Parts: sequence; structure tokens; C-alpha cells
Amino acid sequence: MEKHSSDQDHPRYAWLMVAVVFTISALAFGALGSISVFLKPLTSEFGWGRGQTSFGYTTISFAAAVFGIFWGFVADRYGTRWFGVVAAIFMSFSLFMLSRQDSISEFYAYYFLFGAFGTAMATTPLYANVGFWFRLNPGLALGIAAAGGAVGQALVPYLSGLSITAYGWRTTYEYLALSYLIIALPIGFLIRESPWRERVRVEPKTDFREFPLSELEVIVWISVAVIFCCNCMAVPIVHLVPMLTDQGNTLEYAARALLILMMVGALGRIMGGKLADTIGALPAYMLMSVGQTVSVMWFPHVEGPTALYLLAIFFGFTYSGVMSSLLICTRMMVSARFAGRAMSITAFFGWGGMGMGGFVGGYFYDVTGNYEWSFGFASAAGVVNLFVLTLFYFRIRYRMKAVHARLGVSL
Repeated sequence: MEKHSSDQDHPRYAWLMVAVVFTISALAFGALGSISVFLKPLTSEFGWGRGQTSFGYTTISFAAAVFGIFWGFVADRYGTRWFGVVAAIFMSFSLFMLSRQDSISEFYAYYFLFGAFGTAMATTPLYANVGFWFRLNPGLALGIAAAGGAVGQALVPYLSGLSITAYGWRTTYEYLALSYLIIALPIGFLIRESPWRERVRVEPKTDFREFPLSELEVIVWISVAVIFCCNCMAVPIVHLVPMLTDQGNTLEYAARALLILMMVGALGRIMGGKLADTIGALPAYMLMSVGQTVSVMWFPHVEGPTALYLLAIFFGFTYSGVMSSLLICTRMMVSARFAGRAMSITAFFGWGGMGMGGFVGGYFYDVTGNYEWSFGFASAAGVVNLFVLTLFYFRIRYRMKAVHARLGVSL
């Protein structure tokens, strides 16, 4: 049984940490989601292809994946005390430099910087931190913190779309840079480590873990599944706005659809965390993955705002539920002293899947001139994710039966 200080001992600061991580992750994911509304203005001005431009999404995802592993090791060894401050500075600087870029190489370079020192520091390591502030209902706490990402992916692209229409894309990047610095820098100084995680780092013997599979095997299973899971979710996130404007809709209408999707996603992340607390993290992940996969295939075929908004609501809820239940899977299946690295390794494959999905969606559009194959690819990836998760579930059940048989306990 784990014995440690938690939300019961420091309730106010535990929930303050949730609020801080909610806000910082909202900004990190908001910039990632806003690439979709910058896509057409940039392709129009510079003549870049959509696959080429959406590779900016791949760049930020790849940078967050690679550097996320490094920051996970740093977090486990030294803590996340300064992660928010550093992330705030680099996110703001990167966005400002994007307002000055004039070539595709600069575009990639500044988004790479944002991913490596912004997204990679502001998301997974801080989620791991939040998870260890709570002994009771860690899923709910993590779900609320992760909901910030959905809120950011709703508000930042929507506001960016309005700003692009009114002032142009360069001024919009400048506004984002200033806003990020004003919001993120002050609250970055509030980040602290949970007392329990601090003690585990100093006294490893106080860290207890009960799970039938080794930590290595858990990470392998989750990492394989998350590649395909994130392939599936990335295509609508990156390409919904350009797909809708291709159909003759205004940028404001398309950005509003993304706004609805992401705002509902905030509720989905909270409910995904709560569902993980109730039925278990892996069953919650599987259930939400079913909804994500089913909804993705319908996006190119919906007609009219009502059908589109309903589909956006369903996809936003389920894809976001996937995000929070996935975090809880990793948090609950590994030890505290390994949590930062474990979550960063799975995030590495998740970011890789997101980047691949965004790029492949754009590539299929460039080849075929429509998004049928793009969303078909996303649906197929979702099916593979579910297949891997099913195998993982039965692998856990098999090992549990073997352990109980040795102990003479019926399952």
C-alpha cells in the first residue's frame, strides 16, 4: 500500500498545481492546434504545398517527442521546478520569430524550437507531477489538468483565425507571442513537486508498485498502441479547417467547428479521467478509442452545420477521453520514480504518431486533391490501435491469473 503525502495533506496547493498545468498546457497545445488556421494563409503567400506546410505540425510533434524523453529524465532526477518558466520563455520567443519567418526552413526551425523547449517541457513532465499530488482520484485531477490542452486547442486556433482575418498572419503570431509571455511566465514560478515524489526520489525504498507486467513491457505495449491512436486523431485536428474551407465555408465557420470540437474535448478529458478512476484506465482508453475511430471516418461525408457540429462534439469528447485515460494508464502502471521517463517515452511515440498523421493527411490530399484517403488512413490507424489494446488487455489478464495461481488465489 502506498503511503505518502498527497492532496489530503496539501489540498490547496495540489489543486493550484492542477490550475497551473491546465493553463500552461492550454498554451502549448493551443499553438499546436493553431497550425491548421495558419495553413492556408501560409500556402497562399509562399506557394508551399499542404503536405509541406502541415509538416510544421510534424516538426513540433517530433521535437516534443525527442526532447520529451530528455526532459522526462531531468524531471525524475531533479524535478520540474523551472519547467514552466523555461517553457513560457521559449514558447513566446518561437512565436515571435514565426512572425518574422520568410522561408520553409525558418518555419520548421521555429516550430521545432517551440516543440523542444515549449511543448516538451509544458505537457508530459508536468502531467506526471500533477498525478503524484493526488492519492485519491488521480484520474480526475489529471483529466482536469489535461483538459487545458483541449481548451487551448479550441480558443487559440479560433482567436487566431479571427485575428488572421482582421490583421494578417504575421501580426497574429506577434499577438500570440506577447499573450503567451504575459500569461505563462508568472504562473510558471508557482510550480512545485509533490512531497511524496520528492521523498521517493531521495528514498527509493518508499516507492511501492503492484502490477503483473514489468515496467518495460507496459511501456512497449502502450507505446505501440499510441502511435496508431495518435495517427487517427491527428488528421481531423490538422486538416478539419482546410477541408471545410475547401468546401466553400469561411475560415470563421471552420474555426468555429474546431472550437466546438476542442471545447467539448475539455469535458472529454475530465470525463475520461473520471472514467479511468471508475472502470480502470485501460478499459477507459479502449472505450474512448472506439468512439474516436468510428467518428473519424465520417468527417469528409457530413453535410450541413448541424451534422458537422454533432460529429465534432462526438469526436472531441472521445479523442480527448483517449488523451486523459492514456495518461492514467501510464501513471498507474509504473512506479513513481520512473513516472517522468515512462510518460515521456510513451509521449515520444504519441507525438511521433501525431506528426505522422498530420503529414500523411496532407500528403494524401496533395496526391488525390481531396481528403477521402486522409481520413480513411486515420480510421485504419484507429482500428490497429484497438487491436493492440485488446492484446494488451488479455496479456494483463493472463499474467494476473498466473500470479494468482501461484498464490493460490482465485481471480
